[in-house]
Amino acid sequence: MPTEYDIPEVLDRREGPHGEVVLRRHGALLQIIANGCFLMDTSDGRSERLLVDAALDALDGRPDPRVLIGGLGVGFSLAHASGNPRWGRITVVERERAVIDWHRAGPLSAVSGNALADPRTRIVEADLLDYVNETSDTFDALCLDIDNGPDWTVTEANAGLYSKAGLAGCARVLRPGGVLAVWSAKPSPEFEGTLWNAGFRHVRTEEMPVARGVPDVVHLGVRPE
Repeated sequence: MPTEYDIPEVLDRREGPHGEVVLRRHGALLQIIANGCFLMDTSDGRSERLLVDAALDALDGRPDPRVLIGGLGVGFSLAHASGNPRWGRITVVERERAVIDWHRAGPLSAVSGNALADPRTRIVEADLLDYVNETSDTFDALCLDIDNGPDWTVTEANAGLYSKAGLAGCARVLRPGGVLAVWSAKPSPEFEGTLWNAGFRHVRTEEMPVARGVPDVVHLGVRPE
């Protein structure tokens, strides 16, 4: 017989500029659904921590590096960055007002509350592709976690971010020697080639083994000095 925990409870549902976003509780887990597509939940967070740590390690001890995190999600990347005193300013770009609200005054504050109170943290409500093409700020690392990967985007418009032109915008906000780190639910050899063609160097992929199926990965590239 099913229990009450077998049926997800919808905590909030909103229509945003890019479609429907939903916050659900499923047992002890909180889940974000966008346009009917499962994005992420609070079950783990290892791959989000890998995303942030891989970017920091690739900076080779650069002092007080500034990081731009693309996508607030359930808050694991932000919380992990905030927990490391090596990071300087931490900027998060999130296009969905609902997600920001869920962190500031909703159930996801349990994950990100301390990070949001960190004076290094700044939340920007914007589309990431627009932001990287328009901002005057520069960063030492850019950590992208706004889709299920370059080959599996939440909306069709996001695909442009992983093109050669979109990666040029990413490179634009990176300081010389800065690192781009992109989370993906599966490896993408084609995206590795696009990183090389967009001018990034030291391109590589780090895997995060999972219990079943293909591993989560982080694609990394360095902007030339």
